[in-house]
Amino acid sequence: MTRTVVEHRLFSGGWSQPLTRELFKRGDAVAVLLYDPVNHLVGLVEQFRLGALGEKHGPWQYEVVAGMMRKDENPEQVAMRELKEETGLDVETLVPICDYLASVGGTDEKMNLYCGLLDLTGKGGIFGLEGEGEDILFHVWSYDEVMQAFSEGLLNSAAMTISLLWLQLKHSELRPKS
Repeated sequence: MTRTVVEHRLFSGGWSQPLTRELFKRGDAVAVLLYDPVNHLVGLVEQFRLGALGEKHGPWQYEVVAGMMRKDENPEQVAMRELKEETGLDVETLVPICDYLASVGGTDEKMNLYCGLLDLTGKGGIFGLEGEGEDILFHVWSYDEVMQAFSEGLLNSAAMTISLLWLQLKHSELRPKS
C-alpha cells in the first residue's frame, strides 16, 4: 500500500486541491479461460476466496485460471505456468482477449486476459501448490452449463465476466467448420 498526495488538472481549468489517495500496488496479472472448441466445453477452477465470504453463493468461487506476473516473465509464460499449477494442462493455442485495469480507484493491477484452446474431454481434478496453500478443484462443464451458471450470477468475477462475454461473441468463430 502506498499513500500519495496528488494534484491534477481540472476539466474546467486550473488545478485540484491536494488529494490524499491510497493505492494497493499489486502489479500485473494473467488469466486464462479454457475452452474446447471441438467439444464445446469450458474449464473452470473453484477455490476458496476470502473476499467472497459475504457473497450469496459463498466463498468458493468459480474462476478462470489466473496468477500474478513475476518480474522475469511475460504474460504468455505466466499463463502456461498457472495452467500447469491449477489444471495440470498445457494449451494448444493461446488467444488474446484483452488487457484491462482491474480497479483503478484503489489498485494498479492490470489483467492480461486470454482464451486457451485445448481438448478438455476427460479432464478435471484437484490441483494447486501446497506451498501456496492452494486447494483448487478443476471442473469441465458444457458451454450451455457455463452460460446458465453465468446468467444465474454464479460466475461473477470481473475476469470471468469479461471472458464469458467474449466467448459468447467468438465461440462460433473458434469452433471447427463442419
